[in-house]
Amino acid sequence: MAGSTSTALVPVSRNEVAIARKNTSISDPLRLVRDDVHLHDREEVRKYLPDILGRALARMWIDQSFGHSFATDPKKTLEQAGVFLPDNMAIELDKGSKDRPKIIVFESQPNSKFRIRVLYLQLVMMAGK
Repeated sequence: MAGSTSTALVPVSRNEVAIARKNTSISDPLRLVRDDVHLHDREEVRKYLPDILGRALARMWIDQSFGHSFATDPKKTLEQAGVFLPDNMAIELDKGSKDRPKIIVFESQPNSKFRIRVLYLQLVMMAGK
């Protein structure tokens, strides 16, 4: 990377989604993304949404208002945060275990009542020595 002034350990393509990170200059440190993100297909959802949903799960732990909104209507809550999914995608929050809620993303097929699970995300607590 001759002439590059980046200090990143891993180079990032300019067309990657801008995920809000801890040391960014955005005004709201709890924001899920810097700029609006429009995901168009299953591959983009699988590539970019896990990072965004990870931030959403973490935010649910510290922001009760966000957690209630996300539990009520996850897709609408993401849209209000600037993350837009394809129309055929649905998100469910499974709180079977209150300690570890799981987010599941489904894709509906045209003219079918069946759904395909695209991904799921769950916080896992790990201890090490």
